[in-house]
Formats: sequence, C-alpha cells, structure tokens
Amino acid sequence: MKKVLFIESVHDVLQHRLEEAGYICEQHYGASRAEILKMLPDFFGVVVRSRITADEEFFSHAPQLKFIARSGSGLENIDQHAAKSHGVLVVNSPEGNRDAVGEHAVGMLLMLFNNLKQADMDVRSGKWPREENRGIEISGKTIGIIGYGMMGSAFAEKLRGFRANIIAYDKYKTGFGHESVREVSLEEIYHKADIVSIHLPLNDETHYYVDQKFFEKFKKPIYFINTSRGKNLDTSALVKALQQGKVLGACLDVIEYEKMSLEGLETNSQTEDLRYLIGSNQVVLSPHVAGWTHESYFKLSNVLAEKILHVFGKNQD
Repeated sequence: MKKVLFIESVHDVLQHRLEEAGYICEQHYGASRAEILKMLPDFFGVVVRSRITADEEFFSHAPQLKFIARSGSGLENIDQHAAKSHGVLVVNSPEGNRDAVGEHAVGMLLMLFNNLKQADMDVRSGKWPREENRGIEISGKTIGIIGYGMMGSAFAEKLRGFRANIIAYDKYKTGFGHESVREVSLEEIYHKADIVSIHLPLNDETHYYVDQKFFEKFKKPIYFINTSRGKNLDTSALVKALQQGKVLGACLDVIEYEKMSLEGLETNSQTEDLRYLIGSNQVVLSPHVAGWTHESYFKLSNVLAEKILHVFGKNQD
C-alpha cells in the first residue's frame, strides 16, 4: 500500500480524501529531521509546510517518494532541482490562499491610510481627535504590483472597486493586462506608483529584492506593502527610507527576522531596525497571517488533494 507522511499539520480534508482513495496516511508532526530521514524510505508521498527543508539529503533518503506536497505557496524550503533529479513531483497550493492574501493586503492598506490603529486606541482611551485621524483615499492613487502570479493578481482583483490606477510588472509573465490592470515596465512603476506591493517567491534572485537602491529609484514617496516573505525586504533599507521620507508608510505581514518555520521571530531578532518598525505609527504589522484564514485553511489542503489525485489517482495496490 502507498503511504503518505504528514510532517506538519494541515486541514484534515487532505488526509480524508487521500484515505478515501486508498492511501495510508501517517502523522509525525513532532518528529525531528533525523527521525524523518529514517522514515522516508517507506513513503510514496510527503506533506509539509515550512518546518523541514527538503534538500538533496532529504530526497536521497526517499527512494520510493513520488510527490512532496507543500501546503501554501512558497517553495523556498524545497530544493526543486533535487526533487526533479530524484523523480519527485513538487506540488503547492497558492490557489487556496490567494483570496486571503489579497483581502489582507487591502485591509492593511486601509488600516494604514485611515489611521485605524491609532483612532481605535484614541476612542478607547476616551479621546476624540478627528483632525489627527483624517484619512487618505485609495481612489485615484496609482498602485504598482510587482509579481503578477496568484497573489499579485488576487490583490489587483480586490482593488477593482476602489477606482485606483492599477499597474503591474512581472519579469516572467507577459500578456496579462486587461481593462482593470495595465501591464507595464518596472521603470514605469518607479516613475508613477504611489503604492507598491510585492508578490514574489523567495529565492536567490529575490532575496533582498527590495533594498536601498530599490527605494531610491522611485520618483516620489511611496507606501510599501509586503505579504510575500520577510527576506524579500532589507529591513534596514526600509527603515532608512521611512526616516528619509522616501516611504510614507509600510504594511508588513512578514518580517525578515522570522524563523524558517514561519512560527515566530528568531531569538536574536530584536534589532534596532525591528524596534523602529514596532514603534512607528507609519507601519502596520501582522504575524504572517495574510494567507491564514479559516477558509484558506480548508482550501489549501483541498487544492493539494485535487492535484495529487489528478496525477496519481487512487491507490490500486
């Protein structure tokens, strides 16, 4: 019988659907890497999130492995070249949380523009400062989206009712423009954007994609949004840009100092730059939950089930 190893917890719809199709599923959520490597020879498939790195060593211990399923969109913890060389299919599920990410990015922007965090605190403390909490409208602003995959396109969809000018750039995709989103060069985003949102994977090419040179290329001050990965952004460059007025405000669902598992900050994370972000009323923060809604929790696993069963079908052994 073909067995599937669940290294991390996901919605149980994935296990239920695989078991209905005849697969045997085993959960080993707390197993160490060494323990997992010993288990791998027995498994046909593996389900992961972010806790374990699937590298050459990992795949070399898994002679029967045919797929590794990552619940979510990011694949930075999976060596795709090693997987391919070992004949292992890599599947992920960005379709499952694209709506959640798009809505969260809009929510953070609205919170920043309307000063909702401070306004809420003011009213709760008995204050009523209306002028100090005067907001900014999205309508009429030019929003530049960098990376127009599942997440970037979802963010654009959620913005359509705001009557903003949406422009987008993707290094690896063309022909995606339509009546609501205009496909442009990166240079045009540098020249025209009021708001910039990045939607990028994390790899060697995009590590510190947003750095000091990035901010210096913009012709006017911008608002910046990152719901991708913390290390897409050089935090010190953002702090400097905020201090210099090149960035007027930032929405960060992800932080450079996150653990690889995405489940918290590194113990040595309390840098001066992070303390600046935490203390700034120009910054809205959340703990890497943009794609983590109640609905997306189900959809992420259901999408994986669809993809796995489409390729491998029922277990006929």
